[in-house]
Amino acid sequence: MHPAEPLQRCRWHALQDAQALQRVAARRILAAASDAIRARGTFVLVLAGGETPRGTYEQLATADAEWSRWQIWFGDERCLPPDDAARNSRMARTAWLEQVPIPLQQVHVLPAELGAAEAARRYAAMLEPAGDFDLVLLGLGEDGHTASLFPGDERGLRADAPDVLPVFDAPKPPPQRVTLSAQRLGRAAQVLFLVAGESKRDAVRRWRAGERLPASAVAPQAGVEVLVESGLFSR
Repeated sequence: MHPAEPLQRCRWHALQDAQALQRVAARRILAAASDAIRARGTFVLVLAGGETPRGTYEQLATADAEWSRWQIWFGDERCLPPDDAARNSRMARTAWLEQVPIPLQQVHVLPAELGAAEAARRYAAMLEPAGDFDLVLLGLGEDGHTASLFPGDERGLRADAPDVLPVFDAPKPPPQRVTLSAQRLGRAAQVLFLVAGESKRDAVRRWRAGERLPASAVAPQAGVEVLVESGLFSR
């Protein structure tokens, strides 16, 4: 028998459109950074991939922050060459990270080009001393997935899952990926979901109705904040 999964508590925040969502997300990230740096001298942030957070990252690229105190991690990655346009790390780098002075050694890129199994092993070792995250950014797929935690694969959703898992048969290309588990993503002071795009309407409906989705398995003690386009709430 596996340990019971913690119950997720959601606070939903409807924004007028994707641009408003991106602005609010950027402000929340910067506020969380200020609070963490004031309290402990460092800010530990986990980035989401996909297209939804790109506009938020572009806003952060022009922001004023204590960048030398930021530590960047990634929630998942596709097993592709480092400069492939579909890599989450490349998107974050071109939209934001190359334009601010975060020390290179504080951007912890997931070495997914090594293949899912080896990359998961190495990233787990890298994460061991990291402790709890200050803020985790996540998205929502049209099937209810988040990071590379997909419906039908329970391994990363259980409360006793390892911190990092290889994925060999993702339903979206490429099939090989690496992902943090739901329990590791939930070891955070704050978790912020960014949800935009008409294709997410059904997943939002199912999530709000209490259906068990990969996104609903991320259950930090403080609950999760969901920034969502208000139009996705309408019938």
